Amino acid sequence: MGDRRTKPGMAKSSENTAAPILFDRALLRMRQARALRSGPATFLLDRVVEDMEDRLHAVLRNFADVADIGTPGEVLRQPARDRFKSLVHIGLEKFEQETLPFQPESLDLVLSALAFQFVNDLPGVLAQIRRVLKPDGLLLAAMIGGDTLTELRQSFASAEAECEGGISPRVAPFADLRDVGALLQRAGFALPVTDVDRIVVRYDSAFALMQDLRRMGATNILVERRRTPTRRATMLRMAQIYGERFADPDGRIRATFDVIWLSGWTPHASQQQPLKPGSAKASLAEAVRGKRD
Repeated sequence: MGDRRTKPGMAKSSENTAAPILFDRALLRMRQARALRSGPATFLLDRVVEDMEDRLHAVLRNFADVADIGTPGEVLRQPARDRFKSLVHIGLEKFEQETLPFQPESLDLVLSALAFQFVNDLPGVLAQIRRVLKPDGLLLAAMIGGDTLTELRQSFASAEAECEGGISPRVAPFADLRDVGALLQRAGFALPVTDVDRIVVRYDSAFALMQDLRRMGATNILVERRRTPTRRATMLRMAQIYGERFADPDGRIRATFDVIWLSGWTPHASQQQPLKPGSAKASLAEAVRGKRD
């Protein structure tokens, strides 16, 4: 997840440890609002919400009190309202310090679609979600991670090294699958599951991709981003490198988006439990010896 070392002035997480402020939340709100005004690109979010509905339908239990954390717009809330007794939406702007406004053990289900990648203290937020869920409550979320925009990262890095003699942070540090699974376990979730949905989108050019990122409200919001405009020569060289390295035979370029899915349950006696040490009826050594015989 990137550098998590303590720095002065950082917000306190729910685990009483300082977490670095990676993202400019005010800028995120401005860019998401701009995307809505100009006509948002929602193909990733639409896909995630459809997949989330399918995953929920596969869960053989009912959920009454539900919270949606950070999902942009109304795309998740509209189809979900008829299914649940209550559904509360908490925007990322409502917990600038990553503090969730719920009582302990007050929710049956927490959902989040394409928001956790903007959280400064993901371990702290997962720990809070674990506390506000009732026993046998479920967290189901999807976030951008993995090798997302790896082509754009590489192309910008090469162009800046050539044209400007240095590299500036342009794309947020993304969690990988193992990071997220470990964080679920650390937060105390039972039966944690993670998987990746890799989506490859093709564009006419790198500039068309960047236009879509603006329409997603997903351009650079790193606190440590460069504050001066990128030189035109650097942008042109980036687009050239992108086309040289990541174009298909028809000339269109590829852009990778990795959606990491994560789910976990709060512990409950009804859940499948691991065997206690020493409770096995046969030892591994005996099983291996039996196969050899």
